[in-house]
Amino acid sequence: MRSLFICALLAACLCAGSCSDPNARQVVLYSSVDEALLRTIIEDFEHQSGIEVLLVGDTEATKTTGLVQRVLAEKAQPRADVWWSSEPFGTIQLERAGVLEPYRSEQGERGMNGAWPDDLRSPCWYGFALRFRVLGYSEDRVPRPPTSLGELTEPQWRGRVGMARPQFGTTRGHMGVLVHQWGPARFRAWLEAMKANGIRLYDGNASVVRAIRLGEIDVGLTDTDDVWAARRNGWRIGAAYERVEPAPDARFPSTGPLALPNTVALVRNGPHPDEARKLIDFLLSEHAARIMAESDSHNIPVHPQLHSEFAMWAPKQWTVPPLVEVEAAIPQALAICEEVLE
Repeated sequence: MRSLFICALLAACLCAGSCSDPNARQVVLYSSVDEALLRTIIEDFEHQSGIEVLLVGDTEATKTTGLVQRVLAEKAQPRADVWWSSEPFGTIQLERAGVLEPYRSEQGERGMNGAWPDDLRSPCWYGFALRFRVLGYSEDRVPRPPTSLGELTEPQWRGRVGMARPQFGTTRGHMGVLVHQWGPARFRAWLEAMKANGIRLYDGNASVVRAIRLGEIDVGLTDTDDVWAARRNGWRIGAAYERVEPAPDARFPSTGPLALPNTVALVRNGPHPDEARKLIDFLLSEHAARIMAESDSHNIPVHPQLHSEFAMWAPKQWTVPPLVEVEAAIPQALAICEEVLE
Protein backbone atom coordinates (compact mmCIF):
# COMPACT_ATOMS: atom_id res chain seq x y z
CA MET A 1 0.00 0.00 0.00
CA ARG A 2 2.93 2.27 0.52
CA SER A 3 5.83 3.16 -1.72
CA LEU A 4 9.34 3.70 -0.48
CA PHE A 5 9.46 7.36 -1.52
CA ILE A 6 9.68 8.36 2.13
CA CYS A 7 12.91 6.46 2.74
CA ALA A 8 14.58 8.11 -0.21
CA LEU A 9 13.37 11.51 0.93
CA LEU A 10 14.78 11.06 4.40
CA ALA A 11 18.12 9.81 3.13
CA ALA A 12 18.45 12.88 0.96
CA CYS A 13 17.24 15.37 3.52
CA LEU A 14 19.26 14.16 6.47
CA CYS A 15 22.59 14.37 4.69
CA ALA A 16 24.17 17.63 5.86
CA GLY A 17 20.85 19.42 5.65
CA SER A 18 21.46 19.87 1.95
CA CYS A 19 17.94 19.59 0.62
CA SER A 20 16.47 22.78 2.09
CA ASP A 21 17.22 26.15 3.65
CA PRO A 22 19.45 25.52 6.70
CA ASN A 23 17.43 28.12 8.60
CA ALA A 24 14.14 26.34 7.92
CA ARG A 25 12.34 24.66 10.82
CA GLN A 26 12.20 20.90 10.40
CA VAL A 27 11.05 17.79 12.21
CA VAL A 28 11.92 14.16 11.42
CA LEU A 29 9.01 11.72 11.61
CA TYR A 30 9.33 7.94 11.58
CA SER A 31 5.96 6.37 10.80
CA SER A 32 4.36 3.08 9.77
CA VAL A 33 1.10 4.79 8.81
CA ASP A 34 -0.11 4.33 5.24
CA GLU A 35 1.30 6.82 2.77
CA ALA A 36 -1.97 8.40 1.64
CA LEU A 37 -2.99 9.32 5.18
CA LEU A 38 0.52 10.49 6.01
CA ARG A 39 0.55 12.85 3.04
CA THR A 40 -2.76 14.41 4.02
CA ILE A 41 -1.87 14.93 7.67
CA ILE A 42 1.66 16.18 7.10
CA GLU A 43 0.70 18.63 4.36
CA ASP A 44 -1.91 20.11 6.69
CA PHE A 45 0.60 20.39 9.55
CA GLU A 46 3.25 21.97 7.33
CA HIS A 47 0.74 24.52 6.03
CA GLN A 48 -0.41 25.49 9.53
CA SER A 49 2.97 25.48 11.28
CA GLY A 50 5.53 26.36 8.64
CA ILE A 51 7.58 23.39 9.85
CA GLU A 52 8.94 21.02 7.20
CA VAL A 53 8.37 17.33 7.95
CA LEU A 54 11.00 14.82 6.84
CA LEU A 55 9.42 11.37 6.69
CA VAL A 56 10.69 7.83 6.77
CA GLY A 57 8.30 4.91 6.41
CA ASP A 58 8.23 1.14 6.25
CA THR A 59 7.05 -1.54 3.83
CA GLU A 60 3.71 -3.34 3.87
CA ALA A 61 5.41 -6.64 4.73
CA THR A 62 7.51 -5.42 7.68
CA LYS A 63 5.28 -2.59 8.89
CA THR A 64 6.33 -1.19 12.28
CA THR A 65 8.88 -3.89 13.08
CA GLY A 66 11.60 -2.62 10.73
CA LEU A 67 11.29 0.94 11.99
CA VAL A 68 11.50 -0.21 15.61
CA GLN A 69 14.85 -1.82 14.89
CA ARG A 70 16.04 1.34 13.18
CA VAL A 71 15.15 3.55 16.14
CA LEU A 72 16.86 1.13 18.52
CA ALA A 73 19.99 1.10 16.35
CA GLU A 74 20.06 4.92 16.38
CA LYS A 75 19.61 5.20 20.15
CA ALA A 76 23.07 6.70 20.76
CA GLN A 77 22.57 9.31 18.02
CA PRO A 78 18.85 9.65 17.23
CA ARG A 79 17.75 10.87 13.83
CA ALA A 80 14.02 10.73 14.51
CA ASP A 81 12.14 13.37 16.47
CA VAL A 82 8.65 11.86 16.48
CA TRP A 83 7.49 8.26 16.40
CA TRP A 84 4.01 7.70 14.95
CA SER A 85 3.00 4.06 14.70
CA SER A 86 -0.14 2.51 13.30
CA GLU A 87 -0.15 0.08 16.26
CA PRO A 88 0.87 0.25 19.95
CA PHE A 89 3.20 -2.66 20.58
CA GLY A 90 6.33 -1.43 18.84
CA THR A 91 5.89 1.84 20.72
CA ILE A 92 5.76 0.00 24.04
CA GLN A 93 8.92 -1.87 23.07
CA LEU A 94 10.66 1.45 22.40
CA GLU A 95 9.45 2.86 25.72
CA ARG A 96 10.84 -0.18 27.53
CA ALA A 97 14.18 0.31 25.74
CA GLY A 98 14.42 3.89 26.98
CA VAL A 99 14.40 5.63 23.60
CA LEU A 100 11.22 7.65 24.21
CA GLU A 101 10.96 10.86 26.22
CA PRO A 102 8.02 11.49 28.59
CA TYR A 103 5.77 14.23 27.23
CA ARG A 104 2.39 15.56 28.23
CA SER A 105 0.57 17.34 25.43
CA GLU A 106 -1.51 19.92 27.24
CA GLN A 107 -2.80 21.22 23.92
CA GLY A 108 -3.80 17.73 22.80
CA GLU A 109 -5.49 16.92 26.10
CA ARG A 110 -7.44 20.17 26.02
CA GLY A 111 -9.83 18.60 23.53
CA MET A 112 -10.38 15.72 25.97
CA ASN A 113 -11.12 17.98 28.95
CA GLY A 114 -7.74 16.97 30.37
CA ALA A 115 -8.71 13.30 30.67
CA TRP A 116 -7.08 11.11 28.04
CA PRO A 117 -8.29 7.50 28.46
CA ASP A 118 -6.01 5.63 30.86
CA ASP A 119 -5.82 2.57 28.60
CA LEU A 120 -4.54 4.79 25.77
CA ARG A 121 -1.84 6.65 27.66
CA SER A 122 1.56 6.24 29.27
CA PRO A 123 4.06 8.91 30.34
CA CYS A 124 5.85 8.40 27.00
CA TRP A 125 3.08 7.89 24.44
CA TYR A 126 -0.54 8.57 23.50
CA GLY A 127 -2.96 6.18 21.82
CA PHE A 128 -5.43 7.68 19.33
CA ALA A 129 -7.19 7.07 15.99
CA LEU A 130 -8.52 3.55 16.58
CA ARG A 131 -8.69 0.72 14.06
CA PHE A 132 -10.30 -2.67 14.61
CA ARG A 133 -9.41 -6.25 13.83
CA VAL A 134 -12.11 -7.85 11.70
CA LEU A 135 -12.90 -10.90 9.64
CA GLY A 136 -12.90 -9.62 6.08
CA TYR A 137 -15.01 -11.72 3.72
CA SER A 138 -16.30 -11.95 0.16
CA GLU A 139 -19.85 -10.61 0.00
CA ASP A 140 -20.42 -12.70 -3.14
CA ARG A 141 -19.26 -16.06 -1.75
CA VAL A 142 -19.99 -15.78 1.98
CA PRO A 143 -23.65 -14.97 2.70
CA ARG A 144 -23.22 -15.63 6.43
CA PRO A 145 -19.71 -14.66 7.56
CA PRO A 146 -18.08 -16.17 10.64
CA THR A 147 -18.00 -13.97 13.73
CA SER A 148 -15.51 -15.80 15.92
CA LEU A 149 -12.01 -17.19 15.60
CA GLY A 150 -13.23 -20.56 16.79
CA GLU A 151 -15.58 -20.86 13.81
CA LEU A 152 -12.60 -20.64 11.47
CA THR A 153 -11.42 -24.06 12.65
CA GLU A 154 -14.63 -25.75 11.45
CA PRO A 155 -14.62 -27.98 8.33
CA GLN A 156 -16.76 -25.60 6.25
CA TRP A 157 -13.87 -23.09 6.23
CA ARG A 158 -11.15 -25.56 5.22
CA GLY A 159 -8.75 -23.88 2.80
CA ARG A 160 -10.88 -20.72 2.71
CA VAL A 161 -9.17 -18.59 5.40
CA GLY A 162 -6.03 -16.46 5.38
CA MET A 163 -4.10 -14.04 7.55
CA ALA A 164 -0.91 -12.00 7.40
CA ARG A 165 2.32 -13.59 8.54
CA PRO A 166 2.36 -13.06 12.31
CA GLN A 167 5.88 -11.67 12.57
CA PHE A 168 4.80 -8.16 11.57
CA GLY A 169 2.11 -5.51 11.84
CA THR A 170 -1.18 -5.76 13.66
CA THR A 171 -1.30 -9.54 13.17
CA ARG A 172 1.77 -9.75 15.41
CA GLY A 173 -0.05 -7.84 18.13
CA HIS A 174 -3.24 -9.83 17.59
CA MET A 175 -1.37 -13.06 18.29
CA GLY A 176 -0.06 -11.51 21.50
CA VAL A 177 -3.61 -10.60 22.50
CA LEU A 178 -4.71 -14.21 22.02
CA VAL A 179 -1.88 -15.59 24.16
CA HIS A 180 -2.74 -13.06 26.85
CA GLN A 181 -6.46 -13.91 26.72
CA TRP A 182 -6.30 -17.67 26.23
CA GLY A 183 -2.92 -18.70 27.58
CA PRO A 184 -0.24 -20.43 25.49
CA ALA A 185 -1.84 -23.90 25.49
CA ARG A 186 -5.20 -22.77 24.12
CA PHE A 187 -3.51 -20.44 21.64
CA ARG A 188 -1.38 -23.32 20.36
CA ALA A 189 -4.49 -25.50 20.04
CA TRP A 190 -6.24 -22.82 17.95
CA LEU A 191 -3.20 -22.31 15.74
CA GLU A 192 -2.80 -26.06 15.19
CA ALA A 193 -6.48 -26.31 14.30
CA MET A 194 -6.10 -23.42 11.85
CA LYS A 195 -3.09 -25.07 10.22
CA ALA A 196 -4.94 -28.37 9.96
CA ASN A 197 -7.80 -26.46 8.33
CA GLY A 198 -5.49 -25.08 5.64
CA ILE A 199 -4.94 -21.46 6.69
CA ARG A 200 -3.00 -19.44 4.10
CA LEU A 201 -0.38 -16.85 5.05
CA TYR A 202 0.22 -13.54 3.25
CA ASP A 203 2.73 -10.70 3.43
CA GLY A 204 0.33 -8.20 4.99
CA ASN A 205 -3.27 -7.32 5.73
CA ALA A 206 -3.70 -5.61 2.37
CA SER A 207 -2.53 -8.81 0.68
CA VAL A 208 -5.12 -10.77 2.66
CA VAL A 209 -7.89 -8.52 1.37
CA ARG A 210 -6.53 -8.76 -2.16
CA ALA A 211 -6.57 -12.56 -1.89
CA ILE A 212 -10.24 -12.44 -0.94
CA ARG A 213 -10.98 -10.37 -4.02
CA LEU A 214 -9.02 -12.77 -6.26
CA GLY A 215 -10.87 -15.78 -4.86
CA GLU A 216 -7.81 -17.40 -3.28
CA ILE A 217 -9.61 -17.30 0.07
CA ASP A 218 -13.08 -16.30 1.21
CA VAL A 219 -12.32 -14.98 4.71
CA GLY A 220 -9.28 -13.29 6.22
CA LEU A 221 -8.10 -11.76 9.48
CA THR A 222 -7.36 -8.12 8.72
CA ASP A 223 -7.94 -4.51 9.83
CA THR A 224 -10.88 -2.22 9.19
CA ASP A 225 -8.85 0.27 7.17
CA ASP A 226 -7.86 -2.41 4.67
CA VAL A 227 -11.50 -3.40 4.19
CA TRP A 228 -12.58 0.24 3.78
CA ALA A 229 -9.84 0.73 1.19
CA ALA A 230 -11.08 -2.32 -0.70
CA ARG A 231 -14.64 -1.02 -0.70
CA ARG A 232 -13.43 2.36 -1.93
CA ASN A 233 -11.97 0.47 -4.90
CA GLY A 234 -15.33 -1.14 -5.59
CA TRP A 235 -14.41 -4.57 -4.24
CA ARG A 236 -17.30 -6.48 -2.67
CA ILE A 237 -15.62 -7.21 0.64
CA GLY A 238 -17.34 -6.93 4.01
CA ALA A 239 -16.12 -6.65 7.59
CA ALA A 240 -17.47 -8.98 10.28
CA TYR A 241 -16.73 -8.00 13.86
CA GLU A 242 -15.96 -10.73 16.35
CA ARG A 243 -18.87 -11.42 18.69
CA VAL A 244 -18.52 -11.55 22.46
CA GLU A 245 -18.20 -15.13 23.68
CA PRO A 246 -17.72 -14.98 27.46
CA ALA A 247 -18.81 -18.52 28.32
CA PRO A 248 -16.05 -20.05 30.49
CA ASP A 249 -16.48 -23.43 28.80
CA ALA A 250 -16.13 -22.01 25.29
CA ARG A 251 -13.22 -23.57 23.44
CA PHE A 252 -11.97 -20.20 22.16
CA PRO A 253 -13.74 -17.41 24.14
CA SER A 254 -13.75 -13.81 22.91
CA THR A 255 -14.16 -10.38 24.47
CA GLY A 256 -15.53 -9.02 21.19
CA PRO A 257 -14.07 -6.60 18.63
CA LEU A 258 -10.42 -5.77 19.26
CA ALA A 259 -9.46 -2.08 19.06
CA LEU A 260 -5.86 -1.15 18.25
CA PRO A 261 -4.82 2.51 18.46
CA ASN A 262 -2.27 4.50 16.56
CA THR A 263 0.43 5.74 18.95
CA VAL A 264 2.64 8.80 18.96
CA ALA A 265 5.71 9.58 21.05
CA LEU A 266 8.63 11.95 21.42
CA VAL A 267 12.02 10.38 20.65
CA ARG A 268 14.57 11.04 23.38
CA ASN A 269 17.38 13.41 22.34
CA GLY A 270 15.96 13.89 18.86
CA PRO A 271 17.48 16.79 16.87
CA HIS A 272 14.35 19.01 16.81
CA PRO A 273 12.53 18.68 20.17
CA ASP A 274 10.47 21.89 20.00
CA GLU A 275 9.16 21.13 16.52
CA ALA A 276 8.54 17.53 17.60
CA ARG A 277 6.24 18.64 20.42
CA LYS A 278 4.29 20.82 18.02
CA LEU A 279 3.79 17.89 15.65
CA ILE A 280 2.61 15.65 18.50
CA ASP A 281 0.18 18.34 19.66
CA PHE A 282 -1.19 18.55 16.14
CA LEU A 283 -1.62 14.79 15.77
CA LEU A 284 -3.60 14.67 19.03
CA SER A 285 -5.89 17.56 18.08
CA GLU A 286 -9.56 17.28 17.17
CA HIS A 287 -8.66 18.72 13.78
CA ALA A 288 -6.30 15.84 12.99
CA ALA A 289 -8.75 13.33 14.47
CA ARG A 290 -11.39 14.52 12.02
CA ILE A 291 -9.00 14.26 9.08
CA MET A 292 -8.18 10.66 10.00
CA ALA A 293 -11.83 9.75 10.57
CA GLU A 294 -12.87 11.24 7.23
CA SER A 295 -10.00 9.56 5.37
CA ASP A 296 -10.29 6.24 3.55
CA SER A 297 -8.94 4.59 6.72
CA HIS A 298 -11.83 5.90 8.87
CA ASN A 299 -9.86 5.80 12.10
CA ILE A 300 -12.19 6.29 15.06
CA PRO A 301 -11.40 9.35 17.21
CA VAL A 302 -10.90 9.02 20.94
CA HIS A 303 -12.57 12.43 21.37
CA PRO A 304 -16.06 11.75 22.80
CA GLN A 305 -17.63 14.64 20.90
CA LEU A 306 -16.62 13.01 17.59
CA HIS A 307 -17.72 9.44 18.42
CA SER A 308 -21.33 9.70 17.32
CA GLU A 309 -20.41 11.49 14.10
CA PHE A 310 -18.28 8.56 12.92
CA ALA A 311 -20.08 5.68 14.66
CA MET A 312 -20.92 3.99 11.35
CA TRP A 313 -17.24 3.05 10.95
CA ALA A 314 -16.96 1.26 14.30
CA PRO A 315 -18.58 -1.68 16.10
CA LYS A 316 -21.19 -0.88 18.73
CA GLN A 317 -18.82 -2.02 21.46
CA TRP A 318 -15.17 -2.94 21.62
CA THR A 319 -12.27 -3.56 23.98
CA VAL A 320 -8.79 -2.09 24.19
CA PRO A 321 -6.63 -4.90 25.59
CA PRO A 322 -4.10 -4.24 28.37
CA LEU A 323 -1.48 -3.10 25.91
CA VAL A 324 1.64 -3.38 28.06
CA GLU A 325 0.72 -6.91 29.18
CA VAL A 326 -0.04 -7.93 25.60
CA GLU A 327 3.31 -6.59 24.38
CA ALA A 328 5.03 -8.78 26.97
CA ALA A 329 3.19 -11.82 25.59
CA ILE A 330 4.21 -11.26 21.96
CA PRO A 331 7.56 -13.11 22.07
CA GLN A 332 5.84 -16.25 23.37
CA ALA A 333 3.11 -15.89 20.76
CA LEU A 334 5.65 -15.57 17.95
CA ALA A 335 7.59 -18.58 19.20
CA ILE A 336 4.42 -20.68 19.10
CA CYS A 337 3.57 -19.34 15.63
CA GLU A 338 7.01 -20.30 14.36
CA GLU A 339 6.74 -23.80 15.82
CA VAL A 340 3.25 -24.43 14.45
CA LEU A 341 3.10 -22.56 11.16
CA GLU A 342 6.63 -22.82 9.76
